[in-house]
Amino acid sequence: MNAKLSLLTKVSRATVSLHSHIPSNHISNAIGLGTDRRGTGTIVSAEGLILTVYYMIMGAQRVIVTLDGGEQREARIVGQDYTTGLGLLKIEGGPFPYLDVVSSADARLGQEAFIVSSVGGEKRCADCGVITYLGPFDAVWEFYLERCICMTASALNVGLNGGPICNARGQVFGVAYLNFAEIGRPILGIPGELFLSARDELVRDGRRTSIPPRMWLGVLSYTLQDHVIIAGVMPGSPSEKAGLKQGDLVLTVDGNEVRERRALYDAVNNHRPGDVVNLRILRNNQVQQFAIPAIRVEDYLR
Repeated sequence: MNAKLSLLTKVSRATVSLHSHIPSNHISNAIGLGTDRRGTGTIVSAEGLILTVYYMIMGAQRVIVTLDGGEQREARIVGQDYTTGLGLLKIEGGPFPYLDVVSSADARLGQEAFIVSSVGGEKRCADCGVITYLGPFDAVWEFYLERCICMTASALNVGLNGGPICNARGQVFGVAYLNFAEIGRPILGIPGELFLSARDELVRDGRRTSIPPRMWLGVLSYTLQDHVIIAGVMPGSPSEKAGLKQGDLVLTVDGNEVRERRALYDAVNNHRPGDVVNLRILRNNQVQQFAIPAIRVEDYLR
């Protein structure tokens, strides 16, 4: 994509650097996110709303925003959507330059897109690529999206997390969630429509209220030859407290056979907070039963 300089300038002005300070005793530090996080956000309203990914601000005591010109402002955490992985901040003042967020419904495989991200302070980098995947995504850490956006890029591992994925009109149709080294699918994005559907609730309530909370056990898992294997458990999670261990093979959940981790996540999410999830596990050639209470993911991560 040979984007015009004026378009890149517009997007860069609305792209900000984030620096989050998290106390050392917050659970997100124990699971590897650290106490000093730096990433990217996008100003999405003239009043100073900033869209990013929730793990950038999870547990933060303080978030410093650096604007395009180098000016720094302290941000207030407005809301976090643990279901979609989005976070929302606000800085005072304005009016600020901002970008419109649009649905990814019109996105197509092979379509060109570009991303602008912070590389520290007022510095920005831009990269372009093509959309290589549109569809469901599930992760090892009990997270999934019904639809995600994957696009190629060359500037891997350079401040991409939380940055805007833009179309040829400079509209944000995705938010960079993760970047992988996998050839052809390096950047995973959260579709813009997930923010559009959550925006009012995040501003008003600080979280999603119109949909059921996502249930969670605190397992890490992967699928191997039609079997779900426990790769690990989160510290202090219901799964750890119940005694699940790395290497356990999941035979059934609530009496139903599961052959892929998404099926495990769906089975857990059919419960309500406090409901017991019954897992039948194979460990050391012996079958064991585990009764694990499901909790809301935000009750662990907040």
